[in-house]
Amino acid sequence: MSEQLRTLPLWLPGYLRQTPTPLPDGVKDVMLCVCDHFEPLHRADKPEALRRMAAWKTEFPKNIAPFRDADGVRPRHTCFYPIEQYDPDLLNDVAELCRASGAEVEVHLHHDRDTEETLRAKLEKGIADFTRHGFLPRDETGRTRWGFVHGDWALDNSHPDGAQCGVSNELSLLRELGCYADFTLPSCPDVTQTRTINRLYYAQDTPSPKSHDTGVQVRVLRAGDLQSPSGASPLTGGDCKSPAPNFGDLLIVQGPLGLNWERRKLGFLPRLENSDLTAVNPPRPDRMRVWLRQHIHVLGRPEWIFVKLHCHGGPPPNSGVFLGEPYRKFHQHLAETYTEAKGWRLHYVTARELVNILHAAEEGHSGNAGLFRDHRYKLPG
Repeated sequence: MSEQLRTLPLWLPGYLRQTPTPLPDGVKDVMLCVCDHFEPLHRADKPEALRRMAAWKTEFPKNIAPFRDADGVRPRHTCFYPIEQYDPDLLNDVAELCRASGAEVEVHLHHDRDTEETLRAKLEKGIADFTRHGFLPRDETGRTRWGFVHGDWALDNSHPDGAQCGVSNELSLLRELGCYADFTLPSCPDVTQTRTINRLYYAQDTPSPKSHDTGVQVRVLRAGDLQSPSGASPLTGGDCKSPAPNFGDLLIVQGPLGLNWERRKLGFLPRLENSDLTAVNPPRPDRMRVWLRQHIHVLGRPEWIFVKLHCHGGPPPNSGVFLGEPYRKFHQHLAETYTEAKGWRLHYVTARELVNILHAAEEGHSGNAGLFRDHRYKLPG
């Protein structure tokens, strides 16, 4: 509770000021994405990590097998695996998990007091390691692209004491090396939490830390947005060294952050909702309602709603959420509640698919969002 109170000034003013766009009439598309900070080696040696992976490979595909979204797709997981914990045997197991369940792999990194040069070397090595395993999508030019989660939440040197990062131009470096979006936030109750909440936005890198504290919200592009000053098209993002669609250096995809008044502490205090799935706080119907009420969307496309969740699902006890009854109960609720007959089209998406659909909305596409899963970035092969 003390951590939560300490970080309230970072995000609560923005939460109180926000005026969520009312949910529109008609069918609403919901993109549900689970970004797992997937660390089977967390507080474990390699034999234990392999045992954890064996459980994931066996139990997760079975647990999600009964459920399908509006496109006939099973619940998806995106494994943001720490590149500094690379082990070929573990990554081979992760690849098996992906083949069996439809999961995908993206880049996760814990680092501390790096320079631009040392961080560049770590990222380049990690990208090469993952590429050898057939992970990471590619754009239309064939270049490897990837999503990112920053370990310890400290994106762009955002920790007040400079720990867990050290590089204040991290956003532009990530983009230069092929990062298509960051999925770190929300980080509340950590002190790295941004003032901007419940948004999809482009952050502009600055010489100061925490450049992503604010940004330009993603919106349906107008005619005047069709060409950026550098000549790079916003619809393709242009060269990775060029700015993103007129508005900044890196796309920031945030998950819901707010207060849950449906489950109160001491009978009257609302609980913090930070979209984190844990053994203590698994996914539930009341949480789904809170996530939807934040109405995270591309401006001008309010009927497409993006719900980006996160977890640390590799080790127990959190793994029990996804390999056991809590996850089955949650998806059974979704199957019964979020149907087209009731005004919803549910889409289980990976981080890559979420961003593809986001860019499709940005370009003015509408209708069934599930048609745009491979709109810009595609898996190899």
